[in-house]
Amino acid sequence: MCVLEDDGTDGGFTETRHLLTEQSLGIWHGALPGIAPGTRYGFRARGPWDPAQGCRFNEHQLLLDPFARAVSGDLGSGPGIYAHDVDDPSRPSTVDSAPVVPHGVVVDETEGSFDWQGDRPLKRRWRDTVVYEAHVKGLTAAHPDVPEELRGTYAGLAHPAVTDYLRDLGVTAVELLPVQQFVSEPFLAGRGLSNYWGYNTLGFLAPHGAYAAAGDRGGQVTEFKEMVRSLHAAGLEVILDVVYNHTAEAGPLGPTLSFRGLDDSIYTRPEVTPDPTLPPPVSTTTAPPPAVDGTEDTDPDPAAPAPPTERPEDVDPYWDVTGCGNTVDAGHPFALRLILDSLRYWVTEMHVDGFRFDLLPALCRVDHRVDMAAPLLTAIGQDPVLRHVKLVAEPWDASGEGYQVGGFPPPWVEWNDQYRDQVRDFWRGHGDGIRSVATRLAGSSDLYADDGRSPYNSVNMVTAHDGFTLRDLVSYDHKHNEANGEDNRDGTDGNRSWNHGVEGETDDEGVLALRQRQAANLMATLCLSAGVPMMVAGDERGRTQHGNNNAYCQDNAMSWVDWRPEASWPALHRLTRAALALRRSEPALRQRHWFEGRPTMTGGPKDLVWLHPTGREMTTDDWHDDGLRVVGMFVSGTPLRSPGPRGEQQVVASFLMWFNAGPDAVALSLPDNEWVRQGAVALSTDPDHAVGATVRAGQQLGLAGRSVVVLRQTGL
Repeated sequence: MCVLEDDGTDGGFTETRHLLTEQSLGIWHGALPGIAPGTRYGFRARGPWDPAQGCRFNEHQLLLDPFARAVSGDLGSGPGIYAHDVDDPSRPSTVDSAPVVPHGVVVDETEGSFDWQGDRPLKRRWRDTVVYEAHVKGLTAAHPDVPEELRGTYAGLAHPAVTDYLRDLGVTAVELLPVQQFVSEPFLAGRGLSNYWGYNTLGFLAPHGAYAAAGDRGGQVTEFKEMVRSLHAAGLEVILDVVYNHTAEAGPLGPTLSFRGLDDSIYTRPEVTPDPTLPPPVSTTTAPPPAVDGTEDTDPDPAAPAPPTERPEDVDPYWDVTGCGNTVDAGHPFALRLILDSLRYWVTEMHVDGFRFDLLPALCRVDHRVDMAAPLLTAIGQDPVLRHVKLVAEPWDASGEGYQVGGFPPPWVEWNDQYRDQVRDFWRGHGDGIRSVATRLAGSSDLYADDGRSPYNSVNMVTAHDGFTLRDLVSYDHKHNEANGEDNRDGTDGNRSWNHGVEGETDDEGVLALRQRQAANLMATLCLSAGVPMMVAGDERGRTQHGNNNAYCQDNAMSWVDWRPEASWPALHRLTRAALALRRSEPALRQRHWFEGRPTMTGGPKDLVWLHPTGREMTTDDWHDDGLRVVGMFVSGTPLRSPGPRGEQQVVASFLMWFNAGPDAVALSLPDNEWVRQGAVALSTDPDHAVGATVRAGQQLGLAGRSVVVLRQTGL
C-alpha cells in the first residue's frame, strides 16, 4: 500500500510504501493506524508479467483501490497510464504512473459521522412513479437561480430552485446518469473532449469527485449524502444509472488503472473460441436487436475507440459485448462480490432508492450466454437489502443475443425501446397504423403479461439521454454530430424522427407550431400510457442539442439544460405539468392490473375499449387498416379491477382519450351509451378544445390533425 502525503505544491505528494504481509481468504491486507481522512493512497502489485496468461503485474503502476470510497484527481495522458510499453505491448512499462492517475482517498466512516436527520427510503410504488433522467452537472450548470459556485454539483442539484421545480412539474424520481467515479477515454482527451455522460466507471463505491463543490478529498461523499437527503425531503427518489458491465480500462491495450493491474483474471472475461458442436445463441425475444448506436442506448459504444487493427499475439484478448473493449465477469465470485458490495453500499450508506443497470445482459452470462438465472440476478433477488429497491434493466447489450426486452424476471422493470419506436412511428405517420401503438398505450402486455408481471414493468420513454432530445426529434431528419470529431459517423442514422419540412431551427411560424404540437402529443402519450413514464431533463422545456444525437462528449451548453425563458417552449412545459397532474390524481390512469377487455362487474362497461372515430368498437378489419391514424381509448373506472387500501371496491372517473396522428381534422362520434353520459375536456393539444369544456355521449366532436384530446367523466 502506498500512502501519498501532500508536499505543499499543487497536487504534489511524497509516497511512502508499506508492504502488506498478511493474507486471508486470498486477499492481501494490513493495518496502518492513524491515517487521517482525506489522505490519498493506492496500491502497487508485484508479480509476473505474462499478458498472454492474464498476468499484468507492474510495480510502476499506482493502482486505485476497487473499494475506494472516494477518489481524488483525474486521468492524465502519456505513456504513464499504460502498464505495457506503448512501443512494444509485450513488454512492461518502466514509467511511474503515480503523477497521472487518480488516487483513492481515506474517508471518515465512523458511525454517526453524517447526520441523516431521520431520512428514510420513500418506497414509492412503481405505478405511482414518474422518472426524470438527468445529468448532475447538466441540470444546473446554466441555472440562473442556483448560486454560481454550486452549479453543476450535487449541492446544486439539491438547491430549492431545482427541487421545487421538479416537485411542481410532477416527477417523483430523479434517475442520475453515472455518478460513480469515472474517467475519460484517452482518445477523447486527444480531441480536446471529455466523457460527459460518464459511462466509463473506475470506482464503483465512490461518488464522482468532479461533481462536488466541496472538493474531491472526501467532501464528495458528504455532499452526495446531503443531496440525497434534500431530494428525499422534497419527495423525490434517487435512482443511479450504474455501469458494472465494463471498466474504464478498455481493451487489452488500454490504460491500467486498477482492476487489470491487481488481477486481470478476476474482473474481465477472456475471449473464447466458439464451440462448433453447440448451436448459435438464440435471442429469447422476437424483436430485432438494437443497433450499436446512440438511439438504441448502447451508451458506451459511440464513445469507444475503434479496436486496434493488429494485436500482438502474446497479449491476452478480452471478450467484449459492451463495445468498450472488455466485459466484467459477474460470474466470478470476487467480481460478483464487488458489484454486490457496491450496490449495498449505495443503498445502506448513501440512501439511494434504486438502480438502472447499463447493458445488463452483459452481466447475465453463463458460459458467455445470457441466462436469467445468472449469479448476479440470483444474488440480487435473494439479497434482503437489494431485492426491495427499484431495479431497472437496460435489457440489451452490444450483441445480437443480448436483446432481452421482456425477458427479465421479477422484481426487475425494463426500459422499453419498443414503446419508444412505435410511439415515434405513430406520431410521424409511419408503421402499421394503430395496431402496434395500441399495445404500447395499454402497457405492452405482449412483453410482460405472459410471465405474471404488470404494466409497470415497462418503463416507457420516447427519448433518453442517448439520441435526439424531444425538440430535436420533431426538428431534424438527420443527425448532426460534427462537433464530436468523428465526421458525423457516430450515433444512429435510424432516429424515427421528422423535421416537419425544415431541417433544424427555423423562423417559419407554421412549422414551429406543428413541431410544438407534435412534441406535446408525444409527451401527452407518454404521461398517459400504462406503465412507468420516463422523460429526459429539459425535454419538457424544449431543450435542443442542435441535432446531435450522441452528445456523450459534449460537456458544454449543447448538453446542459437551457433555463432561459426565451429558449424554452412554455406551452410544452404547461402541457407536461398538466398531464402529470392528471395522471397523479386519477387512479384509472395508473392501474397495476392488466386490462382484460371485459367488465369488472356484471352489467358494467369493459375495462378497456378501443374506439373507431365513428364511435363503434374497433373490428378486426379496423386493426389491420394501416391507413387508420385515429383511435379512441376508453378506460373505465367503474369500478377499477384492483381494490382500495382496505379491500373496498374503487369507483373512480372513467376516461376517453382520442389520438389523431393523421394530418387532417376528423369528426369524432362519441359513443352513445350509459358508460359515460357526460364528460369534460381534461387535456388537449388541439387549441380548439379548452380544458373544462363539456361533452355529452352521442355528440360529434371535431379533432384537429395531429392532436390529442382527453375526456374525463364528470358527475360522479
